[in-house]
Amino acid sequence: MTESVVERLTAHSRLGSAPRAELEWLAAHGTLLTLAAGDVFLGPGMPPRHMAIMFSGHWAIFIDRGAGPRRTLEWRGGDVAGVMPFSRMKESPGEVRALEATEVLTLERDCFPDLVRNCPEVTGILVHAMLDRARLFTSSEQHDEKLVSIGRLAAGLAHELNNPASAASRDAKQMGACLDDLIAASRGLGTLSLTREQDAVLDALAAELRMDHTPQFASVMDRADREDTLADWLSAHALDAAPAACLVDSALDAGRLEKLAASFHGAALKVVVHWVAAVLTARSLASGIGVATERMTQLVGAVKSFTYMDRAPSLERVDFKRGIGDTLAMLSSKIRDKKADVTLTIEHAVPQVFANGGELNQVWMNLIDNALDAIPVGGQIVVIVAPDGPRVSVRVCDEGPGIPADIMSRVFDPFFTTKPMGQGTGLGLDIARRLVRQVGGDIEVESRPGRTEFRVSLPVAVVAA
Repeated sequence: MTESVVERLTAHSRLGSAPRAELEWLAAHGTLLTLAAGDVFLGPGMPPRHMAIMFSGHWAIFIDRGAGPRRTLEWRGGDVAGVMPFSRMKESPGEVRALEATEVLTLERDCFPDLVRNCPEVTGILVHAMLDRARLFTSSEQHDEKLVSIGRLAAGLAHELNNPASAASRDAKQMGACLDDLIAASRGLGTLSLTREQDAVLDALAAELRMDHTPQFASVMDRADREDTLADWLSAHALDAAPAACLVDSALDAGRLEKLAASFHGAALKVVVHWVAAVLTARSLASGIGVATERMTQLVGAVKSFTYMDRAPSLERVDFKRGIGDTLAMLSSKIRDKKADVTLTIEHAVPQVFANGGELNQVWMNLIDNALDAIPVGGQIVVIVAPDGPRVSVRVCDEGPGIPADIMSRVFDPFFTTKPMGQGTGLGLDIARRLVRQVGGDIEVESRPGRTEFRVSLPVAVVAA
């Protein structure tokens, strides 16, 4: 039996080049295991206890990062799976399941110290295999976290776009009826036999209506009082009081209307007021559509800027104000829902920092989004960018309940999360730290009840002499 296992190890694509004596050691200490399709080798959250040298078959690990289990990595005959020497993995991130009949040689984790002493060549091969797997896991984790971030971004954007889109649609629908009314009012104005003086009054009035002189109201009550005053004036002149609702937001107050009444009387005044109301309504609707579409344009621009979707990935000077500002724009619906008080302070003379802007925005998104989850309704978040010796620090501080001392050391661990299932991948802070470290920076956390601070430290760019 052992001899046949040795021969199979000799033919193994990953381990076959190791000395025969080391392969004999593996055969003597390992256990052959056969799994049928669908059998589970290791469950999620379970401590990995075995290395698996795959002779035949196919299995994969399925990881749930918030959107249901997804096949993340897979292994076939000739691969090595499971836990390996020097691995720090304490629990399985997902379910390892056979996809077809599979035969493996398993080795207990307790045997690893002896394996390292007796099989140096095999150990070297396994270390390289572990590094390759770590790179694949990292790539998969970053991909999944980006998908989660994109989903969060899309949800926030949809929420943000809904309000201006609804407003634009509503005003556009009203514009048709308004234009019909404006045409009718203009025809009525054309039936009047106007004097030269009356023409001059209307020309001056039209010019005034084209200018934006929207009055500023101290309160809703002030606006209501002005509308009541205009309605009283219209009623006093035997006119319909309905136009007061659109006159209230124009520069035409009772005094200006009184001057208009001095030039037009009776039926003519009614026609002119109707025309004025129709013009103001049309301009108000056009202005509303313009404001709504401009807001949508700003949101799309913020998304492009946030994701750097129109630029190739590269190191460039970091614009903290724009990057963090775009992040806050992406999170604005969540900020409003939480009634959060978010303050961004950027100190003067912040030195230059070079990094990938899109990746740093992902860091800001994770930190600020976590802070929003932590604070109570109406809570405060402070973001401070400041020089810090040869570095620039970005501090995200919240007044949430703090991180319990017993889990502080684990907050950056992959797959660790305190959020309910489906609400967090446990990868956000781990990936944030990786992205920061890629440009020579670091990220730290300090926490106590009522205050948690994540501090990102980035190296200042060296300017050539």
